[in-house]
Amino acid sequence: MENQFKNKTFSTILIDALKYSIDNFQVHFKSEKKIRQEIYLAIILIPLGFLIGETAIHKLLLISSVLIMVSIELLNPALQVAVDTISFENINLVRYLKKVGNVTVFFATTNLYLTWFFILFSF
Repeated sequence: MENQFKNKTFSTILIDALKYSIDNFQVHFKSEKKIRQEIYLAIILIPLGFLIGETAIHKLLLISSVLIMVSIELLNPALQVAVDTISFENINLVRYLKKVGNVTVFFATTNLYLTWFFILFSF
């Protein structure tokens, strides 16, 4: 088996990885309503994070909380599809794993709300 990276430079590999990531993001964006909603929210909140944050730490916290929420939301449907594909035999395990995915999304969203609340309304 021949190495697929043998004749590629580091920059070519990075460009290919970026193209692959963009293509996959477009697929998820078109197929998942929740992801579209969160991306629209991120388009609003990330620039606001730059404007509202008084210090670099504030800006980092505001923006990273948005990116974490979007990342977790992208992983949740992947987890659910993988669980459905692997097995329907142990239905309790399937339910448990889906609940774990949903709770993870809840915590990421709560982290976003709390971060923004405490930075915006710190007294």
